Amino acid sequence: CRLCRRAHYDPEVVGQLCCQDGLCVHENCLYHASGLSQRGADEEGFYGFLLPDIWQELERVAQKRCCVCRLRGASVTCQRRRCPRSFHFPCGSERGCISQFFGEFKSFCWKHRPVQRVRVVQQDQTPCLICQEVVARRPCYDTLVCPTCASAWFHRYCIQGQALRSALHHFRCPLCQDVDTFQAEMFRLGIKIPDRDAAWEEDGAFADHYLRHSSCDAGQCLCPVGREEAEEKGPWRLLLCSSCGSCGTHQHCSALGEDVDSWECSDCS
Repeated sequence: CRLCRRAHYDPEVVGQLCCQDGLCVHENCLYHASGLSQRGADEEGFYGFLLPDIWQELERVAQKRCCVCRLRGASVTCQRRRCPRSFHFPCGSERGCISQFFGEFKSFCWKHRPVQRVRVVQQDQTPCLICQEVVARRPCYDTLVCPTCASAWFHRYCIQGQALRSALHHFRCPLCQDVDTFQAEMFRLGIKIPDRDAAWEEDGAFADHYLRHSSCDAGQCLCPVGREEAEEKGPWRLLLCSSCGSCGTHQHCSALGEDVDSWECSDCS
């Protein structure tokens, strides 16, 4: 990535790597580069960031040193007034800086980042609700708590992964199921919640779960055409188990009368 100078990094932290015409940059590095703005349509450049603007930003930050790694090219600037700290996006993540994924996409260094002020009483050895490993004893950069129930604790990395998979349409507190207050707090604390449907609803994932069973499961199927034959009437009418729906039989294969409209498989009966 030309902005953060990292060849390999976790896409759950930096987003997708965009490459075109010899220019490669991470998605999140683009959104939080302080001198960049989306001047194009969504399909232009990278997410609306035009390539000439990205090259201009690279020139602007060429001599700016990252306050974490001390290398040049720091494009993310703390938005607190009079704070001089600039950093590469992944360097900031490692050091405890927060970059917000809403509104003006502001970033803050570790000294000026937003913190949680939730009154909580935690028992010893409280586990992360997602990975079940122990969390810190109080809210901090790496440990977040649901502001609504104050009982659901998470590691930052764990709840970030959950947000990327669930996305805006399904992301909520896994314990109390609150949506609005929970999402607002996670946004404020730098959790990226994509504005799309959940990962399991996209690209036909789990589409087979919605398919109707379509074959005869009798021990000996008598249909000369095969088990997949399913006529609307007659001996090769296919009936599905009225209880589980995951097993079927031809009317003739189970010696069912023409007036029979429901049937149960041997497991359900």
